[in-house]
Amino acid sequence: MKFSFLRPIIAAVGALAFVATASAQSLIRDAEIETTLREWTDPILEVAGLNPSDVDLYIINDPSLNAFVANGQKIHLHTGLLIAAETPGQVKGVIAHETCHIACGHSISRTRAAQVASRPALVSIGLGVLAIAAGAGDAGAALIASSQQFAALNFFVHTRAEEATADAAAVSYLAALGQSPRGMVEFFENYRYQEVLSEARRYPYFRSHPLASDRIRTTRQLAQETGLMDVPPDPKTQREFDLMQAKLIGFLEPLARVYQKYPRSDKSEAARYARAIASMQSSDLAGTLSEVDSLLEEFPENPYYWELKGQALFEMGKPAESVAPHAKSLEYLPGHPLLLINYARSLIARGEEGDVKAGENALRDALIKEPQNSFAWSQLAIALEKQGRRAEAELATAESAYNIGDYQRAYIFAGRAAQDLEPNTPDARRANDIRNVTDPALPENEGYWRRRG
Repeated sequence: MKFSFLRPIIAAVGALAFVATASAQSLIRDAEIETTLREWTDPILEVAGLNPSDVDLYIINDPSLNAFVANGQKIHLHTGLLIAAETPGQVKGVIAHETCHIACGHSISRTRAAQVASRPALVSIGLGVLAIAAGAGDAGAALIASSQQFAALNFFVHTRAEEATADAAAVSYLAALGQSPRGMVEFFENYRYQEVLSEARRYPYFRSHPLASDRIRTTRQLAQETGLMDVPPDPKTQREFDLMQAKLIGFLEPLARVYQKYPRSDKSEAARYARAIASMQSSDLAGTLSEVDSLLEEFPENPYYWELKGQALFEMGKPAESVAPHAKSLEYLPGHPLLLINYARSLIARGEEGDVKAGENALRDALIKEPQNSFAWSQLAIALEKQGRRAEAELATAESAYNIGDYQRAYIFAGRAAQDLEPNTPDARRANDIRNVTDPALPENEGYWRRRG
């Protein structure tokens, strides 16, 4: 994760990087955590009859406990859920449940259910307006205020069966993989109390996935029938879970919380990892290097520990020294786009002979795999500008802006690039394409330009 909590927060980089979104939520990009979650998710998708390459997985930097499917085949997991989980099985249970919402076609049926559920609400609003017009202001206001509740109650009638279907399917997916469904049952039972809380006080997950005693009881029964309840997670999965949580806590939680959970007396791999990250977050380079070097001594081929060392050096003003650790990370995980971007940043910042060109090459390799990575485009613009290739740098800036929905900036820089690039070349055609697609005269672009104001 490039939980290097990248200060520029626009796209994707090494250890925990943030990606800004139009909804003001930030996505987190991290090579290690993404790899772990994909390794857990892809077998579940395959068992459900889905093609893993068609399903995207997003990590949202949000402390609330939530997971959901949205915008087609896209699973979203909040960091709050990943941190709150007690076992890898609990995370896998949630992923399996969300997988059914895709495989079972619930996204389509829920859209229809929402339309049906809204009809009584519209009637209630209409009656309220009529009551106000007739002079019964209080009664009218009450009818309008109740409209949302009518819609919610009707929507839950439609979705309750889908939740039960997703629970049963999740158990069957895990059982087909020989994995215990215990985590899923534990997850529900741990949050049973959510049902007695008001709607406003519930975690987001349990607003959209309402619990009920009979639902929990049925899920437990199905899980017990698999005969796999007592199958423990394999050591590799448990280690991945421990390191993922350590990384998230180290980057996202206050320093006091990190040391409460991972005191200095704890010499485990996960504890040292969390403390190394927390030290970096507090600009303690010596503390970071002490912890990360102890990890590298024990795990010299771990690319993510090399990545963290490179990130710490880069973040704390030692870009020249950060190049070698980033190169090491790529030695043990060749071609990973996020690691390539980190390596390129260090090269460009070091600026020795050949560094900027080498950085450009690394960024282009990363963009082959992630052509929509706006941060990679912005770094490429820097590399090109440093080489005096202004028109190409303007095109890269337009690409970066386009990929985060900043159509105004994309339009301006694509126009500049189009004027300076040699006509009829691939770059010139691309600049004109971006300019045409982001043209403010197009009605569909009005919202993009208005947001940028």
